[in-house]
Amino acid sequence: MKSAVETLNPTRVRLTVEVPFEELKDSLDAAYKKINQQVTVKGFRKGKIPARVIDQRFGRGAVLEEAVNDALPKFYTEAVNEAELSPLGQPEVDITELKDGETLNFTAEVDVRPALEIPDYTGIEVEVDAVEVTDEDIEKSVEQLRERFASTSPVERAAEDGDVVTIDLEAKVEGEVLEDGIANGVSYTIGSGELLDGIDDAVKGKSAGEEATFTSELKGGSAAGKEAEVTVKVTQVAARELPALDDEFAQLASEFDTLDELKADSRKRLANMKQFDQATQAQERVLEKLLELVEVPVPEKLLEDEVNTRKHNLEHHQLGQMGLDLAKYLEIQGKTAEEFETETREAAVKGIKTQFVLDELVKKENLNVNQEELTEHLMRRAASSGMSPDQFAQAVVEGGQVPLLVGEVARGKALAVVVEAATVKDTNGEIVDLDEEDETETAIETVEAAEASDAADAADAAEEKTEG
Repeated sequence: MKSAVETLNPTRVRLTVEVPFEELKDSLDAAYKKINQQVTVKGFRKGKIPARVIDQRFGRGAVLEEAVNDALPKFYTEAVNEAELSPLGQPEVDITELKDGETLNFTAEVDVRPALEIPDYTGIEVEVDAVEVTDEDIEKSVEQLRERFASTSPVERAAEDGDVVTIDLEAKVEGEVLEDGIANGVSYTIGSGELLDGIDDAVKGKSAGEEATFTSELKGGSAAGKEAEVTVKVTQVAARELPALDDEFAQLASEFDTLDELKADSRKRLANMKQFDQATQAQERVLEKLLELVEVPVPEKLLEDEVNTRKHNLEHHQLGQMGLDLAKYLEIQGKTAEEFETETREAAVKGIKTQFVLDELVKKENLNVNQEELTEHLMRRAASSGMSPDQFAQAVVEGGQVPLLVGEVARGKALAVVVEAATVKDTNGEIVDLDEEDETETAIETVEAAEASDAADAADAAEEKTEG
């Protein structure tokens, strides 16, 4: 076999392949064997029909077609390996010449990973938010904890903001009560925004036994998205009482004996959270700077596939779980279809560029992923998917998703290398020294975010395998 490569553009090539006919022998033998198992000829046992009889009865052309279809993938793969190409997607194959007993010639056009030149990245500088925990932050954190331990007691007065009301609901669409439109004994905190739009105004000022009617768009159920006439009856009004902020509260709400100890722990916990946010911010900004340094041509077909995948994941997974369609989502986001299309395309371009650049860095820096790193990543992904590590691991293996996870870890390590070499300062002008272990973990998450559709594909594949 002889092959040659013609570069059509930075992301597409044409392979021209010439195959001597003798190299088709194995595929021809396989073709005769396959046809032998599929047909019957009087006077011959099944599977024992001579080749010359098959040629006479069914035509040599049918045999050649079967043999070529069998051989093409092998010869294409050999040509790709010989040229050291990294193909993206399926090739467009054209048989240019097929002479029985002489030669098979074909061409294959395919998108390929572009050749990238990674420049010196040691001069990258980024600025991130300073880690500052204020007294106001502490007070807010403690107040949120206090809210969780609030108690309620019935009151004989009209409902006010912050009260917990017990209500009965009835929803009608076009005058008909919905089968799933009745709910009794619902507990609702006025001002929480957890139920229907307009319910706060409807129940405020109402005492137990009083009711009101209002119009609202249903968020879920059989008539999700439709306007409904909702009748709400207040059956009880209860006032929320917050516990006193003292040592007794600290003992009730935590493992600490004093309020001061509780506040000190809150300060430490908030500082850790802000440090994690700071590390994530550093990863994202370093990645943006790195992508600006590298010229990355993006294959148009790959880009279109990525855009379609992202749309599919959004519509059929994320929005589907929330009971929304794309039109309603865009309305909530205040975006036009054109703006959504532009944003999705830009995100897809960033995701593809991120993968190309970081994969090139993995090769340049000779980075490898060991079993411990892969296991840690798999366990984190399992936790985020709501599956046990064993379930997730089995599903990933059966779905052929292991290389995808290995790639995520490797690219995360590559980004961590760049971040380590970068100068990161906070808004106070202080050098930020990121923890190396946390650096790799947040880098992997940053890569996942940039390659959102790939991460979703792996999770979806694992989930589907488990459900199956």
